[in-house]
Amino acid sequence: MKRITALLAAALLGISASVAVFAQQSVVELYKSPICGCCTDWIKHLRQNGFSVKAHDVADASEYRAKFGVPDQLGSCHTAMVGGYAIEGHVPAREIKRLLAEKPKAKGLAVPGMPRGSPGMEGPIRDPYEVLLFHAGGKHTVYQKYGS
Repeated sequence: MKRITALLAAALLGISASVAVFAQQSVVELYKSPICGCCTDWIKHLRQNGFSVKAHDVADASEYRAKFGVPDQLGSCHTAMVGGYAIEGHVPAREIKRLLAEKPKAKGLAVPGMPRGSPGMEGPIRDPYEVLLFHAGGKHTVYQKYGS
């Protein structure tokens, strides 16, 4: 009985540690325009998926994009940081969670532009789009594809 109790305690401790690590990594620092509605909708998407969001209204998010090493050609309407990674644009929470779990050697993820149907840009039209994993120097690869 003591052995079972010890195993259960160890398992619960491991689960608690994993939850604590995710909670620590899951605070998203977001830099956005104060008048952008799609940014507000993306915040709702993140919160519905377990992230805590600290939104900062700024006059120009591009200075944060440069500060965090996001290539200009991958730019969108908002820039964020979470777990040491830059997140540019309407990246699905699912891919951010995957990024935090896999911890690749990269600067972050981006969804360039503002594709219709991406988180925060929901509506009747859904454009195909790609989530890109980008590295220092601007090199990037497709991390995940959405749509056709």
